[in-house]
Amino acid sequence: MSSPDPQLISSRENPLLKELRRLAQDSTAYRKQQRVWIEGDHLCRAALARGVRPALAVFAESAWPQARTEWATAAAKTVLVADALFAGISGLESPATMAFAIDLPAAPALDPLAASVILDRVQDAGNVGAILRSAGAFGFRQVIALKGTAALWSPKVLRAGMGAHFGLRLLESLEPAALDALAVPILVTSSHHGEFLHQAGLPWPCAWALGHEGQGVGDEVGSRASLAVRIAQPGGEESLNVSCAAAICLHASATSHA
Repeated sequence: MSSPDPQLISSRENPLLKELRRLAQDSTAYRKQQRVWIEGDHLCRAALARGVRPALAVFAESAWPQARTEWATAAAKTVLVADALFAGISGLESPATMAFAIDLPAAPALDPLAASVILDRVQDAGNVGAILRSAGAFGFRQVIALKGTAALWSPKVLRAGMGAHFGLRLLESLEPAALDALAVPILVTSSHHGEFLHQAGLPWPCAWALGHEGQGVGDEVGSRASLAVRIAQPGGEESLNVSCAAAICLHASATSHA
């Protein structure tokens, strides 16, 4: 079935354009609009590969003649935006020429038995996205973001996640008490206490808790942990970036039970 010709937006005052600009540039606008902005060929393809049906496809006007053949039926509705206006929507230094607006997925229930990652006030969007990538790569399918953590579906976290969002069970803005529903042990890292990670017997499945960039895991989460481990650092640095620590710990868990 052929799709109708896409609408062209050429006015800066267009109401839809204003909504899209907020969605692309405001980290929490998705909560109000119940839609998520994903920009660029890679993220859009990642969404489609996971069965996501975009509510809206947005293309720079000059890109459409070449994109039409592949993308004409990708979304329920397609709009074209004059090139200069598309650049004004984008939150990227080098704007892409296409984006999707997808419906915000319904918040899932917490799965007590799932291998999980707990984010305790991790505030940097790049760190959060990178941790989501590691979670997906190493078989941790549930991510529990406690209050104070960067918004999981914000454009910056989505870009850093590189498509990992679409294969994960994502829960956000939870209180630490919600962790009591987990039936898997919670593991934390420490700079100075606990067994060394490479010597520890790691349970599987488990839930790794990663904390605030400066303060680490808070007491409410730490008190619920079954095991604290240290990452050996022969080079002598005081600590690791939280996303680097996450990748090391999640990989250790994934390979320990393989």
